[in-house]
This record gives sequence, structure tokens and C-alpha cells, in this order.
Amino acid sequence: MGLSEWAGLNGPEWVEPREWSSVGDPTAIAPIKAPWYSSGARTSGAKFHGQVLLLNLLQRFWNAGFWSRVRATLMMVGAAAIVAACSSGPAEVAYVEQPVEELYNAALDLLTSENYREAANAFDEVERQHPYSIWATRAQLMAAFAHYQQGDFDDTILAAERFLQLHPGSPDAPYAHYLAAVSFYDQIADVGRDQAMTEMAMYNLQQVMLRYPETEYARDAGLKIDLAREHLAGKEMEVGRFYLDRGQFVAAINRFRTVIDDFQTTSHVPEALHRLAESYLSLGVTQEAQAAAAVLGYNFPGSEWYAHSYRLLSGAGFDVDAVIEEPGFLERALELFNFDIDFNIFGQREG
Repeated sequence: MGLSEWAGLNGPEWVEPREWSSVGDPTAIAPIKAPWYSSGARTSGAKFHGQVLLLNLLQRFWNAGFWSRVRATLMMVGAAAIVAACSSGPAEVAYVEQPVEELYNAALDLLTSENYREAANAFDEVERQHPYSIWATRAQLMAAFAHYQQGDFDDTILAAERFLQLHPGSPDAPYAHYLAAVSFYDQIADVGRDQAMTEMAMYNLQQVMLRYPETEYARDAGLKIDLAREHLAGKEMEVGRFYLDRGQFVAAINRFRTVIDDFQTTSHVPEALHRLAESYLSLGVTQEAQAAAAVLGYNFPGSEWYAHSYRLLSGAGFDVDAVIEEPGFLERALELFNFDIDFNIFGQREG
């Protein structure tokens, strides 16, 4: 679900301030560049402090002796160049307060023209100059949306969480929470890398479903949770295959059992059951190997993984069909892997 359509499902409902602006014809309002303080102005104090520390250090070198003085002289030449470079910077822009209508409309124009980073800064300026305006609250959320459009997910999460802290009862709170959740979701890495971001995405998506169950954000969050679970199961399978290829069967079994126990509705379950049969057979634990194959055949009779398990056990001298038909064997196998005898893996009752 795209977040760019933020007038309906994918964003808070809002009314442009141009509809109530008292500044005259809204179409005559040109985009206004926010009167930012320059970066030099914001950091001038820190620069001055660093320069003093540097000069004090050079004075110590000078007092240490002749050769130290030579070295200090060379360092002072470099320091002079650094001081000169630090002192030269962009001229400070004088602060000029502007009406909230102009600031918000200017930020909105930047957002519409896809200048997302500048738009986020402009929305921040709305709140800075007019913190008690109703449009300051709106600007907080719009700044988070602009950060998301820019791909600055960390800034999106910070802005959205700040909005929730300041306005937990706002009608736009579901959207803010959803925006933070999908910012985690969009940072999910491939299964070969750490899945901490996937777990954070799942947690926040689940919070959206729990707190706002009747919203469309909850429905979309549910779909994304299913995809995140597939991702986490894929990670477990990759690690399990790594151990299996190196003969570390116990470690491999633990990973495949995690898929069976925690991600039983994902598409990785058939392979996990086959790999369990393979691992157990390699350890000589034949009862568990046959049980894994039986559960696989019960839930996925037409799966290629069941065909692999059937050939594997038959090649090891086991009559798979006869074993499965033993009284009570299937029930014990399903119980071993936490499956209900009355249901297959898709929750369908067996006749």
C-alpha cells in the first residue's frame, strides 16, 4: 500500500490552510524559503571552543623545547589555516517570523514538488515558529511523511514516535504508528543478514493491529506481518541448511524445529519437515525421521519435499507406506511436531 496517497487511506485527512488563509489570494503566494539559521551560526560556539583547545595544545609544545618549538611552528601554520577556514562560512540569515499560513503553504509546495528533505525542514519550521497553532500539530505529522518519502526512515520513526508521545489521542495516531511500522518494514534486509529490523517491524505492525483493529492500517499491517514471518522463517531455514551441510545435525534440527513451532503457516514448513527427516536419519534416529516424513505426507501429500523424503527413507530400507499405516503412528507423529490430528496445516478439518 503506497504511502504517497496520503489524503485517504494512506495518510491523514487534512485541509490545506489556503482554504482559510487570510493573506489574500492563495494562488499569489510564492514558495517561501524558511529563514533557517546557517550551519555556521549553529556551530560557531563549538568551533571557537575547539580553536582555543588547539592553541593551548600548541603552547605546551612550544614550552617543551627547541625541537618541539620547530614542530609547533609547523603545526601553528596549519592551525592558522584551520582557524581561517572555520571562520569563513555562509552569512547568517536574520530570523524573520512569518505567518503560519505562509510557512505551511510553502512546506506543502515543497512536498508537492518532491523536495522532500526541504519540505521536512519547512514543516519543522512551522512548529518552531508557531508551536501552539493547530497547524503545528499537522506539520509534525507531515514532516514525518516527508522524511518517509525521502527514504530517511530513522528520521521518520523519530518524528512519528514524537507525534505519538505528544498527541496519543489524536485521530491521526493510527497513521503515525503505521508510518513508523512501515519504516521498520522497508528496512528489512535479505535473509543472509541480521533480522533485528524484521523483528522490530513485526512488533510495530502487531501494535498497529492491536491498538487500531478497525482501521485499514490494521488490515495492511496484517499482510505485512505475514510477509515478515516468511522472512524470519527463511532466515531459520538458511541457518539450518548451513549446519546440515557441515554435519552439525543437532544444531540443524533446532533451527528446523523453530520453523515448525513458530512459523507453522509459512511456505517453508514442507522443506523444514523434509530437512528434519534428513537430519534425524543422519543421526540414526529413525523413528523421528519417519515421523517427520509422515507429517509431511499428511499435510503436503503432493509436495516435492514429500517425494524427496519418500525416496530418502525408501533408500534407507524403510517401507514408508507401511510405517504410516501402523495404528496410532500418525497421531504420535503429529503430536511430536505439535500438529492437531483433526486439522491439516491450513486449518482444514479432515474427514
